[in-house]
Amino acid sequence: MNDYDIWFSLVKLSPKNKLKLIKDFHYTEQIWYYGVHNKKTEYFNNNLINVLTSAWNENEIANVQKHLDDNNIKSICYYEDNYPKKLKNYDDAPYVLFYKGNILPLNEGYNISIVGSRKYSNYGKDVTKIICSDLCANNFNIISGMAKGIDTFAHVSCLDNGGYTCAVLGSGLDIVYPKENIKIFNKIIEKGCVISEFLPGTQPYAYNFPQRNRIISALSDIIIVIEAGEKSGSLITANLALDQGKDVMAVPGSIFSFESKGTNKLIKDGAYPLTCTNDIFNLIGIEMKDGKETTVSSFTSKLSKEIYNIINDSPLHINDIIRITKVDIKQLYEVLFEMQIKNEILCLSGNYYVKVNDKI
Repeated sequence: MNDYDIWFSLVKLSPKNKLKLIKDFHYTEQIWYYGVHNKKTEYFNNNLINVLTSAWNENEIANVQKHLDDNNIKSICYYEDNYPKKLKNYDDAPYVLFYKGNILPLNEGYNISIVGSRKYSNYGKDVTKIICSDLCANNFNIISGMAKGIDTFAHVSCLDNGGYTCAVLGSGLDIVYPKENIKIFNKIIEKGCVISEFLPGTQPYAYNFPQRNRIISALSDIIIVIEAGEKSGSLITANLALDQGKDVMAVPGSIFSFESKGTNKLIKDGAYPLTCTNDIFNLIGIEMKDGKETTVSSFTSKLSKEIYNIINDSPLHINDIIRITKVDIKQLYEVLFEMQIKNEILCLSGNYYVKVNDKI
């Protein structure tokens, strides 16, 4: 990243206006030459010249470069070959992406964004683990925002299953947010990638995240919303994805769950319901590599009936269900997932399950 690229990243213009300048002049040095050095009014109006000129500060440029070097932060610009191709399809793509880790797999295979509520339920956590496990087994890349809750479970599940995951941040890459995710942040760098359009030192301001969300959706082939309240930021990502022409899937949940109100509404408004992992493959139009469905729908009705008979009106802990059924925990989670979708049982706080009263 040269001085002109750093200068251009400091210019206070929208991503859309920056890309227009790049498409007109091709190189940041050219923009600087005509806008700052020669102040050509036939190319730029006076307001734009002032904006470009005010950003040219050699000390600030040197400080940014030092910050990048000291924190081992790499960068990739819009005109470079390895810039994410899916992101290039949009006229508001960031001119520069800062990153740590390996950015190349974003241009290989399918990218699936998984987002959801920070105030997750055990149901949402379990669903995320199941979906990520199946996607990683088929070499899908998983993208999320490293927020608390569903985002974090998506990244961790992907790492646990040997997959590639990318976290898109709403701050500079030298600022880990939330702070408790520092270990996850470092693991993602080792086996995946962390990216941001924001300069080092940028704090995680609230207004950064809607801007960040457009990148999460733009990088992806499909956006999956696991859980979302009525005002969840995940719904912003889903709406951005629809504006970008992307397919959106949502996991249905109990009508009694606050964190399923957003996803249920998405489905009501036309999002694809995700009831098993194979729904994702069907939407894309491919088959799972091994030809078998490691999905919630592949388990026998016999096991489902057995669990249904065990669970009653009194909350029963997951460990007790495992002890009674002697079923592998992954299989058990998938059956419980299916039963919750059918509104046969509810998952309560603390991993307790209770039968839904048919008279409600």
